[in-house]
Amino acid sequence: MLEFTTKLNNLIWSVPMMFLILGAGIFFTVATRAVQFRKIKDMFRIMIDGKKSETGVSSVQAFMISAAGRVGTGNIAGVATAITFGGPGAIFWMWIVALIGGATSFIECTLAQIYKVRSSDGKEFRGGPSYYISKGLGLKWLAVLFSAVALFATTFCLHLPNISTLVDSVESAFRVPRFGTTAAVAVIFAFIVFGGVKRIGVWAEKMVPIMSLIYVGACLIIIVMHIGQLPSALALVVKCAFNLEAQFGSVVGLAVMWGIKRGIYSNEAGQGNATHTAGASDVDHPCQEGLTQALAVYFDTLLICTVGAIMMLVTSSYNVVAPDGSAIVTNLEGIPAGVLYAQEAIDVTFAGFGSPIIAVCVVFFCFTSIMATYYYAETNIVFLCGDRTRVPMNVVKGIVLFAIFYGGLTYSELVWSIVDIGLGLMSWVNIIAILFLVRPALIALRDYEAQRAAGVSRLTFHPGKLGIRGAEDQMWDELSARNKVAE
Repeated sequence: MLEFTTKLNNLIWSVPMMFLILGAGIFFTVATRAVQFRKIKDMFRIMIDGKKSETGVSSVQAFMISAAGRVGTGNIAGVATAITFGGPGAIFWMWIVALIGGATSFIECTLAQIYKVRSSDGKEFRGGPSYYISKGLGLKWLAVLFSAVALFATTFCLHLPNISTLVDSVESAFRVPRFGTTAAVAVIFAFIVFGGVKRIGVWAEKMVPIMSLIYVGACLIIIVMHIGQLPSALALVVKCAFNLEAQFGSVVGLAVMWGIKRGIYSNEAGQGNATHTAGASDVDHPCQEGLTQALAVYFDTLLICTVGAIMMLVTSSYNVVAPDGSAIVTNLEGIPAGVLYAQEAIDVTFAGFGSPIIAVCVVFFCFTSIMATYYYAETNIVFLCGDRTRVPMNVVKGIVLFAIFYGGLTYSELVWSIVDIGLGLMSWVNIIAILFLVRPALIALRDYEAQRAAGVSRLTFHPGKLGIRGAEDQMWDELSARNKVAE
């Protein structure tokens, strides 16, 4: 199984995929005039002003749900695997993916808002790649294909590394049997999912800041206590990215691949997952959500991933292996790539504290990521089945529960191989689609900037008047009328 999935991964994550991800990010950066840098002030303003919503979720909750999906095992175990198989230079390419990925995330999440729809009961919004592919491109077959691929990824693949990392960490820290931890996660998951998207939003809104502060705080303390190693660690990242460090010459090509692969897994820019929560958000203008989600990319990779990676480097808590499996650097004898790197990094300074601290963070990271990923699956079921979702939704819940047990009790290397397949397939379909759909997002951006320049206090959006076809004009007219009344 591992041999088969590895071969399939090499096909999916080949050189064309690298060019597609980087090329699309650069194109969107140019097309939007670097919106991910120009509008940073707006990003924070939108987050601070985020209003509560009786329909769908608020912009703050949408940010937290998507951050819960982004901030997960990729920020700890994913960073560790990137360093192990791509060398320290992989971190540099994760930064590049995040910087240009902000524009990609802006485009796809703005599109998710433009083409979102109301649920049949009028209580929620739904959006995502399937909706903007179907309505914007008019390609229902491609939308169905994406939903099928997304369901494969979000009901099974993407849960595996989260639960595997969570169970590994708890077992290492507290000696809890793997089956016990796995069963506990499954029971808690089953309890929460019957509350619907609102409860998921409330859960994520409360837990994401807590888990992030604990982890970032722990990493920063360790970095400060090893501040003398910081310049050399940063220099090593840059040197390895450009083949200026002979020791890592054999993995310089892999640095790009692993940096991109783990970067997109971590921050989700381009894969389409974050658009599901972006489409559920109740905002006045689509670009507000696009900017919010661009900020989430920075929050994930430039903050969470970076502090974890630097902590591992300054404490020499990492290994690097060559493509043939031979050791290049062996600082942690007998320790596999993953969450245990972070635990060892803290133990270097505070012996015996690394495992419990990281275990607590990992439980928060991974469980909220499981919840967010489940919501992505729910959105695609609604797209495929319409109002007849009771039986399919129960099937999805059953598959997720199976994935929790499978991921909690299986071999970790196989887990990462499977998740990369699901992630790669989603990315191929979604990035190609948004390249063809960039025009409506750019029209929305011009409209947003014009209203902001005019000093409009409560923005409105009328897709039909802007020449955007396929959007729910009546719904947006009603939302805009509501905003005028509020103003």
